[in-house]
Amino acid sequence: MNKKHIIVIGSGFAGLSAACLLVKEGYKVTILEKNEQPGGRARVWEHNGFRFDMGPSWYWMPDVFENFYALFGKTAADFYNLKRLDPGYRVYFGKDDLLDVPADMTALEALFDSIEPGSSKGLREFLKQAEYKYRTGMGEYVFRPSHSITEYFDFNLIKKSFGIQLLTSMSKHVRKYFKSPKLIKLLEFPVLFLGATPQNTPAMYSMMNYADLVLGTWYPMGGMNEIVKAMVKTAEGLGVDIRLNTEVTKLDVQNGKVSQVITGNGDFTADFVIAGADYEHVDQHLLERPYRNYDEKYWDKRTMSPSSLLFYIGINKKLSNIQHHNLFFDEDFEQHAHEIYTEPQWPSKPLFYASCPSKTDSSVAPEGCENMFFLIPLAPGLEDSEAMRERYFNIILNRFEHISGETIRDSIVVKRSYAMQDFKNDYHSYKGNAYGLANTLMQTAFLKPAMRAKHIKNLLYTGQLTVPGPGVPPAIISGQVVAKEAMKMIE
Repeated sequence: MNKKHIIVIGSGFAGLSAACLLVKEGYKVTILEKNEQPGGRARVWEHNGFRFDMGPSWYWMPDVFENFYALFGKTAADFYNLKRLDPGYRVYFGKDDLLDVPADMTALEALFDSIEPGSSKGLREFLKQAEYKYRTGMGEYVFRPSHSITEYFDFNLIKKSFGIQLLTSMSKHVRKYFKSPKLIKLLEFPVLFLGATPQNTPAMYSMMNYADLVLGTWYPMGGMNEIVKAMVKTAEGLGVDIRLNTEVTKLDVQNGKVSQVITGNGDFTADFVIAGADYEHVDQHLLERPYRNYDEKYWDKRTMSPSSLLFYIGINKKLSNIQHHNLFFDEDFEQHAHEIYTEPQWPSKPLFYASCPSKTDSSVAPEGCENMFFLIPLAPGLEDSEAMRERYFNIILNRFEHISGETIRDSIVVKRSYAMQDFKNDYHSYKGNAYGLANTLMQTAFLKPAMRAKHIKNLLYTGQLTVPGPGVPPAIISGQVVAKEAMKMIE
């Protein structure tokens, strides 16, 4: 039995994933978590009978979760009841102008034909390619640690790279098949989760359309935090020691190795360290300058995913005119994207997302009430103030009420805002970003911040700022990849 001690910094999905695999292999594993709950951004906030998922709300790529649980002889059904949403979500283009995205493929093709006659044929071809990219990407790419470009010097892999359209933009790819602005918006929307515009996102990521439209949008009853509970139960059942309210303040390096992990609750001796906390924070603030992978200029030049302004809302009545997931695309997407990526500023006419999980799950709100949250994507690094938050709350509330036909302003009994300063305070999130590093071509695979520490023999990084990228499934995979790499390196 190998009892070398591994410290994992952070209990987000990547940290929990890595810890589970390592303790299964016989290592002694301790997770050090800054906050009072495990789960990183997937924490919950409970108030007056309402239970809010504070972070991720979309359950896509169910196969990634099942593959993870299978490593421990389990399935998702052993931990929570998974429900496929139908419709998966609703898109509003304006008042009395909306579409619901059905789970059934025949109904989806009919919807496409009703918007753009004959487009179902293009949809079939588009999704056939998207499936190939998904199967190739999930099988060949995401489980590579991407230490070097040489990992990709493989003839079959290079041949497949042309098939997954790594060098074509998502914007061009979608427009090859569809002319309707509505269908284009529908197919481009998933890349918003990747933190870049469709023009700057490789067409490889149409794999997300396969995840969305074919594999489906799901919901774990009880909320997304049920995934955290499942992973914590797995970790602790195997013997992982999770220390909450234990913030790492310094990594002490001696003879090229982290010898001590310093926290406000004492020091920990480690044989190996996996940093699942914000990469830039660990690199720039927990390590002395000679041991850092990068300098401040490097980080400043990274293209970060957007930050978000969120509002958690409890409403003392039921709503009938909305779905579980609702996208408000009634304003100019290009303008909002310009104000996130090109000329960072508070958006003039923001697109936004509204989630109402109580439409599916009565347990997240008191009887007769609705649990909602609103999200506006924002450029990272903006100045954050209560006055600005309140201004934007009124902007989106006015539009929500006008477009949906629901009046909620006078029925709000719980309200909490969350934005850039909160992301920084709670997660040491670089520039207050919400999703990590944007998946642009120049920040793909080995061009992302390295998983391996260049100047320290016993430190690896995991999570949304390194490979494979942002999102819950990629974070779980990142933990699996880093655990495998750690086992190769531990002396």
